[in-house]
Amino acid sequence: MTPGLRLYFLRHGRADRDQFAGPDDGLRPLVEAGRHRTRLVADLLLRLDSGIDAVVTSPLLRARQTAEIVAGRLGLTDTLIEDARLGPGFDLPTLAAVLAGLAGDPRRILMVGHEPSLSTVIGEIAGGRVVLRKGALARVDLTVGRRLRGELVWLLQPRVLLTCQGAAEAAAHEPD
Repeated sequence: MTPGLRLYFLRHGRADRDQFAGPDDGLRPLVEAGRHRTRLVADLLLRLDSGIDAVVTSPLLRARQTAEIVAGRLGLTDTLIEDARLGPGFDLPTLAAVLAGLAGDPRRILMVGHEPSLSTVIGEIAGGRVVLRKGALARVDLTVGRRLRGELVWLLQPRVLLTCQGAAEAAAHEPD
């Protein structure tokens, strides 16, 4: 690995907690609002010309569904990687191992996972406290050396994403 990786961290969308009665929390699916907001995130990544070249996701259903929606919108279904290490317990050493194991030397990587792990990892990389709500998206520019260090470039919580989408839709309907 070389310096200059751009990581996008996406917390899975809203999942069905109320109606899910199964014993395995990993099987909780996204609700329609979670799928809708995930499509908004994917559209934003397209508008930002993010250049994502790999998507790595937790195998838990809600994260995998989130990753599949984004990868599909970005034309990256062939690069979607399911990695159990992005499940609960994901930490900084695990991130280093996941990055080291990626084939093809991707430079812009979307990681889809869970709380509190994602926030903790971002905070350790950037040196601060971060909280990702369901469906939040963060960009971290990473320098890889003896230790993973980087800068939190931005963090968009779901309410901001929805506000931006509303403004973009309104602007699209205004005459020039």
